Amino acid sequence: MESTNGAKVCIGCNRPRARGQGTGVHREGAPEGGRARAGVCENPGCFCRAAVAQWIEYWPPKPRVVGSIPASRTTVSKPLNPTALLFLGRLFGWHGSPSGYPGDGAAPHRPVFMSQFSFDFEPPKPAPVVASVPAAVPPAELSPEQMAQRLAEHPDYRVLRRLVPVLDHGPAPADAPAGVQRVLVLDTETTGLSHASDKIIELAMLLVQVDVVTGQPFGPVETFEGFEDPGMPIPEVAKQVTGISDDMVRGQRLDDAQVQALIDRADLVVAHNAGFDRPFVEARFPGFAHKPWACSFADIDWKALGAESSKLGALAQDQGWFYDAHRALVDCHALLQVLGQRVGDDSHNGLQRLLAAAGRPSYKLRATGSPFDSKDKLKARGYRWDGEGKVWYCNLGSEAALEDELVWLQAEVYGGRRTQVEVEELDASRRYSTRPGQLCVVSNSGAGGALTRRTVVLGGGT
Repeated sequence: MESTNGAKVCIGCNRPRARGQGTGVHREGAPEGGRARAGVCENPGCFCRAAVAQWIEYWPPKPRVVGSIPASRTTVSKPLNPTALLFLGRLFGWHGSPSGYPGDGAAPHRPVFMSQFSFDFEPPKPAPVVASVPAAVPPAELSPEQMAQRLAEHPDYRVLRRLVPVLDHGPAPADAPAGVQRVLVLDTETTGLSHASDKIIELAMLLVQVDVVTGQPFGPVETFEGFEDPGMPIPEVAKQVTGISDDMVRGQRLDDAQVQALIDRADLVVAHNAGFDRPFVEARFPGFAHKPWACSFADIDWKALGAESSKLGALAQDQGWFYDAHRALVDCHALLQVLGQRVGDDSHNGLQRLLAAAGRPSYKLRATGSPFDSKDKLKARGYRWDGEGKVWYCNLGSEAALEDELVWLQAEVYGGRRTQVEVEELDASRRYSTRPGQLCVVSNSGAGGALTRRTVVLGGGT
């Protein structure tokens, strides 16, 4: 290799060699623009000693570029290892020594600037000392129940568990023989909502003994479940709600003897919305007409006890359960377990409340002759419209509630006019059925007189 003045130079340090200095140090005779073999020159400070036998592409000498390598000047003909790359960086980027050569003993400097064409590398830094960390010990595998318990302890989580039917509530309490009632929990699935035209397609019942003192069920639970062919295609809306198809009920019939055997042993029949279920089962099984009934939907003021809803699914969720609703048997199990839980400040459970409600009369008050412009007040008060009787009515659960309602009617609806209203007294044997109870008239004398009850019997079913 020759310098611009024709002198032999080392391609590592670009330093001219004196004539006659050594032979065979550089392979000479390579054509212009051809390959040159990097040899080891006699300059002990030359960096070329670290790159013996590396091949590079070299173009005719150009003015020295400090700090970068133009792309058109040098290209690598073979993959170069880090030593060769470091050699190229020194070759084209060394500066700062007194004579411009690295062999003068001056410390090397970095190029003026770095670009994708410059080759300069800092010496590797020593690896930081990292304190040894013991390997993490994987936690023991938790069961789903253990995971649920841990989540339930956290204030940001609420855990719902699938409701599991309880088929045995354990031994009888010591004082149970003094007061035991057999409660029959019932649910139906039907083709529709009309008691006159729709039919039962599924009936489920649970018979369980209940301690009247504590309201707690005990002993084994007797179950019944069956389908019945309604004699007509099941409407599509009923299929969607219940999941029961025509194929499931085709040719099926409820076992009358088994149903009657459970009815005979029951002291109280309970349903969630008994006003819907009772007329259906009484029409199919007359034995239900002679039993007292209680409604877990209407006879318990769930909202006053802190529940957001009186629907069975919501009540189950309040207790931490979920289940597949709208099938008769699972609905019965859900209702029995919900009624066995204590609710309210007095710590009574639902079964205790229903047993007490079954022992009290209730009243159906009909606001006969109410002015048309009072309909909004009546509706806001909770009255319902009886389309067949053309009258507004409400249901009242106690004698005290009836007296309060009569005072409100006189002040807000009838004023000082003379009027009379009908009150139907219902006990548990007639409540929620289509059979009427004992009727009486409540009237006033006009001129602002108060509504007072008279024991005039207008009629009553048998």
